[in-house]
Amino acid sequence: MEEENFFDKVYAVAREIPYGKVTSYGAIAKYLGAARSARMVGWAMNNSFAKDVPAHRVVNRIGVLTGKHHFGGTNLMQQLLENEGVKVKDNQIVDFQKHFWDPGKEL
Repeated sequence: MEEENFFDKVYAVAREIPYGKVTSYGAIAKYLGAARSARMVGWAMNNSFAKDVPAHRVVNRIGVLTGKHHFGGTNLMQQLLENEGVKVKDNQIVDFQKHFWDPGKEL
């Protein structure tokens, strides 16, 4: 039950990520007071598809699309980001800091 609650908190934060912005698994974990739980945030994102969560906006700490294989083996994660004006090259966000949204500062 406790995992579910953590996952729900992760989804609530992810839903706040603005259009055209991205954040990292670690930034969400830190915001939730569980700074060492970036992997748990990743697991939550893996299970987020039926929950109306913009999982494509969550990447690793250097802007790599590490969750892309959870988008049906396609380039869907990259396409969704590019549709929002976020450039991606070689599976990494271009100008990552420009697009980075920190829930610790924004929420």
